[in-house]
Amino acid sequence: MKQFQIFLKIILLFFLFIFISNYVFADDLSLSDDTFDISEIISNIESIESSSNTTQLPTINSRAYVVIDRKSNTVLIGKNENQKKKMASTTKIMTALIVIEHCNLSDTVEISKKAASTGGSRLGLKTSDKLTVSDLLYGLMMCSGNDAAASLAEHVAGSITEFANLMNEKAKSLGLSNTHFVTPHGLDEDEHYTTAYELALLSNYAMNNEIFAKIVGTKNYTITINGYPKNLTNTNELLGVLNGVYGIKTGFTNGANRCLVTCCKRGDMDIICVVLGADTKKFRTTDSIKLIEYAFQNFTYVNIEEIISNHFEIWKKENLSNITVMKGVSNYLNLAFEKVPYPSIPVRSDLVNCFQVYINYESNLNAPITKGTSIGKITLELEGKTMYSGNIFVNTDIEHKNIFDYLYDFCKNFPDIFNSILQT
Repeated sequence: MKQFQIFLKIILLFFLFIFISNYVFADDLSLSDDTFDISEIISNIESIESSSNTTQLPTINSRAYVVIDRKSNTVLIGKNENQKKKMASTTKIMTALIVIEHCNLSDTVEISKKAASTGGSRLGLKTSDKLTVSDLLYGLMMCSGNDAAASLAEHVAGSITEFANLMNEKAKSLGLSNTHFVTPHGLDEDEHYTTAYELALLSNYAMNNEIFAKIVGTKNYTITINGYPKNLTNTNELLGVLNGVYGIKTGFTNGANRCLVTCCKRGDMDIICVVLGADTKKFRTTDSIKLIEYAFQNFTYVNIEEIISNHFEIWKKENLSNITVMKGVSNYLNLAFEKVPYPSIPVRSDLVNCFQVYINYESNLNAPITKGTSIGKITLELEGKTMYSGNIFVNTDIEHKNIFDYLYDFCKNFPDIFNSILQT
């Protein structure tokens, strides 16, 4: 009987260990069966990429991914990027953003019992611990502390629920219609989700905040809890390892699997890569490196504003005389097109000469015409995808003729009219 009880305890401890390893401390700890040499992965991928000129996409394990250009939010490559997915601790991108926008970072926070007992990856806070908002933010983003997330949420809004309301209000203001938050830490909830694309947009917005960017770009940092130092190391395995990486956040839960958001800049090109739902940490790392290397090898910036402008000038020379302004004091049209939001965008190198420009316009116009009146539309497409669409508009006022204008026209044209009568 005693041996059976010992055996039962061993079994219970085994299952408890599995539970803890895969959930309670789940976010970004390296599991014994998930260790790997990042330098070797980088070297192998770079070697394959440099020896190949193909534009074929690499094989990716992650269930959803996207790479966007930071300057224009243009999608370079993606898969299931608009499908709703759990995002684990990448949630904390929004959490940190809300805190930075609502708090004095030097304020001191006393940790509540509820916050201290938050499960998942932890900063290691205990009830009544005291530390600044700033140090909590470093603990939140560098070691993905769920206890730090709960503490910050309570400090800002009084409760997790009210803080989630702030998160959702911010998401709405950013136009993230397929994103919804329930918690500040990202532990699995059915109504807690985003998409790879919207997470990339949120990340791009957050990285424009200098405080946020500094925190997620920090590899090692020392915070102070109750006056005692605590050293932190960033969970982002690519930071300081892969060329050009300068942020931003890792994540893992059983429901979301492995997730990683990465900012990388080389030369003029600045991108954000998001992978969601990788089976292992090694896969999320390998996937991210593959996508980043593919983007830098295969994409180049193209000045689409220049392409549009050139086509527009040619079109005006060929078609302007075909446009008639009925009853206008002038038939001369000074035309322009709407500003191109992003003059240059990254395009796959083999497609730089594949743009198509389409112009639709009205040939018969009626005066009066006020400046800014649209008379058509100009569209730039690449492989059937619209890269720009803007109105063609009149850049000056054209007034309706009055009685004196008609009299002037009659007098001006009278000799021709008289000669025509004589000839008949």
